[in-house]
Amino acid sequence: MLKITTRTDATGTILDLEGKLMGPWVEELKRCWGEAVKTERRIKVQLNAVTFIDHAGKRLLAEMHRQGAELAAEGCMTKAITEEIKRG
Repeated sequence: MLKITTRTDATGTILDLEGKLMGPWVEELKRCWGEAVKTERRIKVQLNAVTFIDHAGKRLLAEMHRQGAELAAEGCMTKAITEEIKRG
């Protein structure tokens, strides 16, 4: 299960994720991201509370990063994944 909280402030839109980014939740994040992109604001994806990311989730995060989304993580696993994505 994945909880996605969308917040908008003066700096942009924040997609705050909690849980597992896998299976059908990857498509749900893609849908939320698509809505956020329409606002033409800076997008930040907060991954601090994510406990697992499957291959499809990594691909989506990489695509989001390529299109300008900022990936933020604090935990060891999510930090390693975001660094790998940023390196390309």
